Amino acid sequence: MPSPPLAPGTGPIDLEHLQRMTLGDEGIEQEVLTMFSAQSAKLVQTLMTQPSDAGALAHTLKGSARAIGAFAVADAAERLEAAIRAGSNPSAALAGLAEAVAEARGVIEGLLRSS
Repeated sequence: MPSPPLAPGTGPIDLEHLQRMTLGDEGIEQEVLTMFSAQSAKLVQTLMTQPSDAGALAHTLKGSARAIGAFAVADAAERLEAAIRAGSNPSAALAGLAEAVAEARGVIEGLLRSS
């Protein structure tokens, strides 16, 4: 299987990457997008409470986002993870993550509606 592109596609979801990761199976694409949408919303909601395991939750979201091609979400989760690790105030990073997740979820909703 080819590696992800060095420069991810534009938009909240890199559809070419998603297609490669799901081997072009539209049913699997829909399933992983549905799961990611639900998981990302739940994780952001949990992260807003700043739980003790926030770094691990951000790391989980980063991996899930990379798997489906939501690279802006992955980058935002990585910034949050770094802020937590550094002991910095995570508010700005968390706000950026919430925004990236909302944008990705909007695109996912449109994709699922059109399929």
